[in-house]
Amino acid sequence: MPHEQMNATQVASYLAMDLREVVKLASRGQIPCRKLSGDKSPNDRFRFIKSEVDHWVETRMHTLDCQQLGGISKGVSDYHGMDTEGMLLCSSIPAGGLDVPMHARTRQATLRELVDVADRAGMVHLKSDLLDEVRAREDIRSTALIPGVALPHPRHPVEYDIVESFVVVGLTHSGIPFGAPDGSLTRLFFLVCCKDERTHLHLLARLAQMLHTPGVLDELTGAEGPDKLMKTLRNCEKAIVGAGS
Repeated sequence: MPHEQMNATQVASYLAMDLREVVKLASRGQIPCRKLSGDKSPNDRFRFIKSEVDHWVETRMHTLDCQQLGGISKGVSDYHGMDTEGMLLCSSIPAGGLDVPMHARTRQATLRELVDVADRAGMVHLKSDLLDEVRAREDIRSTALIPGVALPHPRHPVEYDIVESFVVVGLTHSGIPFGAPDGSLTRLFFLVCCKDERTHLHLLARLAQMLHTPGVLDELTGAEGPDKLMKTLRNCEKAIVGAGS
C-alpha cells in the first residue's frame, strides 16, 4: 500500500528507535510527517506515510552504524513478517550477476553495464525502461554515499521491468567518478532492483550493515575475481545473520 499510514509508536518499532526520538524528529520537521490538530498524546499527534519514511531512511543509511542498521533490518523484517535469518543479499545475486572487473569508465557507462549484466542474467523484462529508472534516481542524487561504494537503484519498485528482485555487483580496480560528495572515486557497485518497497529497504539495510562491518570493504574491493568477491559477501552475511540469531 503506497500510502500506508503509521503512528509514532509504529515508526519507532519499524526503525528500532526510541519513541521519544521519533516524536522529537517529527516536532522539529526532521522526518516526513503530518501534524494533526487538537490536543492529542505524542503518539497520536503525528501521522507518517510509510513510503516517505522508507525514503527518509534510505537517504540516511550511510550515517548509521552497524547496530542501528541491524535494528532497522530487524524492525522492517518483523513489520512485514519477513525472514530475518536468511541470506537475503547473497540469495538475490543471480548466476552471472558479478561483474569483475568492470569495463566502464564513466557514470553513465557504469549504469549501462550493470543493467546489461542483469539482462544477460535473465533478470530483466524491459531493459531500456529499467535503465531509465536507474538513471532518473541517480540524477536526483548520487548513490555513492558510502566511501568507495555506490548503490544505484530505481526511485520506486519496478514491478513490471524485472523478473524478480535482484542485486548485481560490479567491481572496478581503477575507480570511477560517480558523484561522491567528497569527490572520491567509486570502485564497488551494487545495482539493487526490487518489486516491492519492503524488499528494497530490507536489502539496503542488510547491505549497508555488511559494508559497515570492519575490514569487509577492503576485502571486497581487493577481490581479484567474482569467486573471491562472492565468498567475501557470503562470509560477511553469514556472520551478520549468525549474530542476530
